[in-house]
Amino acid sequence: MMIRTKVSAAAAALVLAAALAGCTSDSESGSGTTSTDAAATGSADGRLAAAQVLAANKADHAEDGDAAYDASKAVDVKLTGSSATSGGDGVKADGATVTISAAGTYRLSGTLNGQVVVNAPDATVKLVLDGATIASTTTAAIGIAEGAEVVVILADGSVNTLSDAGSYADDAEINAALYSAADLTITGTGALTVRGNGNDAIASQDGLVIQSGSVTVDAADDGIRGKDYLVVEGGTVAVTAGGDGLKADNADKADAGYISVAGGTVTVTAKGDGADAATDIVVTGGKLTVAAGGGSGVKPADGTSTKGLKSAVITVLEGGTVTVDSSDDAVHSDAAVHLNGATITVASGDDGVHAETSLLVDAGTVKITSAVEGLESADITVNGGRTDITASDDGVNAAGGTGQEQGGGGPGGGGGEAVGDYRLVVNGGTLIVQATSDGLDSNGTATFSGGTVVLYGATSRGSGALDLNGSLTINGGTIAAVGSAVTPSEDSGQGWLSAAVDVAVAAGTTLHVVDGDGKVVTTFVTAKEVQVLTVSSASIKNGEEYRIYAGGTATGDTVGGLVASGKLGSATQVATVTAGEAGAGGMGGPGGGRPGR
Repeated sequence: MMIRTKVSAAAAALVLAAALAGCTSDSESGSGTTSTDAAATGSADGRLAAAQVLAANKADHAEDGDAAYDASKAVDVKLTGSSATSGGDGVKADGATVTISAAGTYRLSGTLNGQVVVNAPDATVKLVLDGATIASTTTAAIGIAEGAEVVVILADGSVNTLSDAGSYADDAEINAALYSAADLTITGTGALTVRGNGNDAIASQDGLVIQSGSVTVDAADDGIRGKDYLVVEGGTVAVTAGGDGLKADNADKADAGYISVAGGTVTVTAKGDGADAATDIVVTGGKLTVAAGGGSGVKPADGTSTKGLKSAVITVLEGGTVTVDSSDDAVHSDAAVHLNGATITVASGDDGVHAETSLLVDAGTVKITSAVEGLESADITVNGGRTDITASDDGVNAAGGTGQEQGGGGPGGGGGEAVGDYRLVVNGGTLIVQATSDGLDSNGTATFSGGTVVLYGATSRGSGALDLNGSLTINGGTIAAVGSAVTPSEDSGQGWLSAAVDVAVAAGTTLHVVDGDGKVVTTFVTAKEVQVLTVSSASIKNGEEYRIYAGGTATGDTVGGLVASGKLGSATQVATVTAGEAGAGGMGGPGGGRPGR
């Protein structure tokens, strides 16, 4: 059970004032929906941690003791097919409609071909499902019309099933198999299967919290929807949805419309978005697996949003394991994304991780196994963690979506492209990129100050390992780039070299960078054919001559091909280069390639 940390109203207000949310939209074509946060202005602060984002949001209603009840005081409701019997107050059976109208705990068992209604204004009602099967052909199986809070408890060892009508009127207020107009909590250790035949499977017009239990839903439209918030604290949740899998859709309040996964195992297969939040998505624990739109090998249908995780304000992935396979962006935010400790594996038919305003990688493991572009945002910062990217276009792209001035030439060739207000910064961590086009592409500037970066870009003119419209500054870190690249600015604080060979070096070859004293300063085993190799590290001094050898041996740990140590042995010299000078055909001025999308 989740232990709750209380946050003072003043602290929450301070965080809210300092951060969250703007009037944002899903700007990419074919997204289908638009999310608008009418209560907030500006854009999200992408540096916020999960606790800060949650503190700024409306606290969820659930309590640790929700699953507890006094069995001796529970009112037994025996479902008898076409009606029900009960000896307790607060329950009335009118044919196949069973109405609960008072606070208390009610234990439901048996089969009902009808509906259970909760109409208990300002009351807390606990429904213990203990071998209950409720099926309605005209409306919801359980319809909670009024109440302060309703807790659905899945009795230990019980198997329960809910199913609803095959269709609803367009203006139907109650339109899910398990529908609640009040705050709804699902807890206990039993199992619940919900079939939303006509629309959604589980829906709350306030908040919805799943604390525990085994919950399986199959919905014609959205799987599990909480208007103000959808929080999963534990249990096993499996969702199959014709629309979105997980959804929080209150776009009118800055502190609502969020999805939080703190624990449990959640599996989503959705024809629409895997998870769609009008404001925020926060993952701090558990295991979340999402398949959206048929997966990365399927082209999205026109007018349908098929993103894996989609938020309008900020997505923070801070703990747990997140796996996404989506036909559109795997992780998408109309504002900010903060990757801060989760273990993330994604495959996408478009971008691996996309944020309109800022994308921050602070910690965790990010593996993008396939994408058109790996990381994309106007402002990208990598401070830590390990990020591995395989992309059919650019590996990392600092760019905006519209208004780009089109250019021409290849890397270093100018091309007349405008330098936009876009930024790529690497301060630490490990970043490894395998790209068919540019390894790193910025329509503005790029700065390296730390970490380890290995880039494989295209060898054809028009793309390369490093492609910028603005300046490249290298002040620290270890960088190896296969493919052409722009020249670092003169005020860079760290040395670099670019070596071009007359005959391409085959993939799998061990390359050594050797200084004037014969010391091996860098050993690199390339994963693809090399014609141009660019290297920067603290061991390289501008103005000094270095020789490049092919062959020999590599020993010790390897990161993307950079090896701890190496020996020349019978290696053959393939190039000589002076650090800080552009190699023939390898380096040039800023402005290479076509602008990013």
